[in-house]
Amino acid sequence: MRVSEKVSIITGGARGIGRAAVDLFASEGSIVYAVDLDFDEPFENPSVQTVAMDVTSPEQWDDLVQRVLNDHGRIDILFNNAGAVGSYDGIADISFEDWHRIIDLNLNGVFYGTKAVLPAMRKAGTGAMVHTSSMWGYVGASGVAAYTASKAAVRSLSKNVALTYAAEGIRSNSIHPGIIGTPMVMAQDTELTDDLIQKTPLGRLGTPREVAQGALFLASDDASYITGTELLIDGGSTAQ
Repeated sequence: MRVSEKVSIITGGARGIGRAAVDLFASEGSIVYAVDLDFDEPFENPSVQTVAMDVTSPEQWDDLVQRVLNDHGRIDILFNNAGAVGSYDGIADISFEDWHRIIDLNLNGVFYGTKAVLPAMRKAGTGAMVHTSSMWGYVGASGVAAYTASKAAVRSLSKNVALTYAAEGIRSNSIHPGIIGTPMVMAQDTELTDDLIQKTPLGRLGTPREVAQGALFLASDDASYITGTELLIDGGSTAQ
């Protein structure tokens, strides 16, 4: 029970990596608030609370934090996981609308969540944050301009949080998944997915649970001396 009785907020919790993390954290003893725009399927674990909200709304973040504090008096873990590729266009082709929409979800949503929970964590003198970036936020990629920019910014933002609040007992780390078999990936062009798998040294898709295991480790006390770093969960892709 690696996060026993810890209170967690996990965004993007309805499907993919987020859902796997909600299930895993709850199975390891955490009281989990799963956040997403909507939920297709209920969770079996009674310790999971579903919250339908938009992570790009600071006001909704404030409401959620107040709800959690009213229920439990603390927030131990924030897993900023919600995000999307949104567009594969490069800078020359991407629309302003798509750029702002993707940046708002992938970067501003992380900022809003972090800012909302910080007062409670600072008051408690403890807390752990994990932020989902991407291997493309670590080494970059052609095209996908808004996604790579936003995910690289998440990596840097995570380090900033770590350095700014380390003395107050708050840890912050980022995870960087490679090609993972999420519903979002499985719905995209199979040619692109197959090409990425062929370029992955382990030669297969990762699973959402494999990524969730990395997030669990960084959020747990097993990682109590780890902050300001990144964990690549990419089948060896960035080692090349």
